[in-house]
Amino acid sequence: MAMIEIQHITKKFGSFTAVNNLSLSIESGQLFGFLGPNGAGKTTTIKMLTGLYEPTSGHCFINGHDVHWTPLEAKRSFGYVPDQPFLYDKLSGREFLHFVGGLFGMPYESVKAKVDEVKDYFEIGSFMDKRAEEYSQGMKQRIVLSAALMHNPPVLIIDEPIVGLDPRSARLVKDVLKQKTKEGLTVFMSTHLLEVVEELCDRIAIIKNGRIIYEDVPAQRNGDLEEMFLELTK
Repeated sequence: MAMIEIQHITKKFGSFTAVNNLSLSIESGQLFGFLGPNGAGKTTTIKMLTGLYEPTSGHCFINGHDVHWTPLEAKRSFGYVPDQPFLYDKLSGREFLHFVGGLFGMPYESVKAKVDEVKDYFEIGSFMDKRAEEYSQGMKQRIVLSAALMHNPPVLIIDEPIVGLDPRSARLVKDVLKQKTKEGLTVFMSTHLLEVVEELCDRIAIIKNGRIIYEDVPAQRNGDLEEMFLELTK
């Protein structure tokens, strides 16, 4: 069974069609790269996949659960990292992680153990007891990624995970994504950074004007992904 199944979704805003009859199937343990120019429909697709938008037509399934008909079951099955990481300024990173664990109904001891685990993954121990208002972009991104993995979801949906990060933070994020997919995590990643796609992704799709125009395995492109992308999206 595919961990992510998108079946013929369309999203219209008035007379404008942002996503047009899009279908994708992503298997367990794949790191899937979702590419496209600005305004192509990437973020709209992600918002339908996470239940933030309702499709005009079509269905999205996470771990076999329809995102719109069985939203609680679907949302327990994924972690979500938006393109702009959100934290509560007056909460520390540790407090925020405990808050997220509580939202998912995790017992206190399980939350505490998971916080210790993600603290090591993302090297957040040095700042996780400071208030979020003191954090850099890289610190915020690491805390939000940690929060997305708190409840051990089988799927991670992530929008622009590397943009704005310093080299150390970017390396940590990439290493964790690599390791977690080896452990069976399914990752749906939207990004503009083609070098990250070539390094990390098992499969890619390119969207333009709300439609999938290309699907492939990056390793088969022999380093010409940028040239091909520019040609397809010009």
